[in-house]
Amino acid sequence: MEEQAEMVGRAFVDHYYHLFDTERASLSSLYQPTSMLSFEGQKIFGVDDITSKLNQLPFDQCKHLISTIDSQPSSPTGGIVVFVSGSLQLPGEEHHLRFSQMFHLIPTPQGSFCLQNDIFRLNYG
Repeated sequence: MEEQAEMVGRAFVDHYYHLFDTERASLSSLYQPTSMLSFEGQKIFGVDDITSKLNQLPFDQCKHLISTIDSQPSSPTGGIVVFVSGSLQLPGEEHHLRFSQMFHLIPTPQGSFCLQNDIFRLNYG
């Protein structure tokens, strides 16, 4: 179970940040109506509001550089918690922004996973 959580977590992280960096509007397919995003302390509920928030960030292009991925099974029903640390490179910026992000993935009846909870924080200092 733990090995599967690591595999799913890594595959999800690769997919999520690829979409974020290249097709941000497509991230909506990963969330559901009951999903919640905490972005720098701001709580956002539901796929439409989350997608709107992510698409209205003050930069169009970016590149995520992942440092660590830690995944754990979160429940007997097959959920997975994924914690990511890394840096964010914005065009024209010399310094990268360090960040941490946590995802709670829950299984869908179709046999895949959706993003139930998403917590993002920049790491200052």
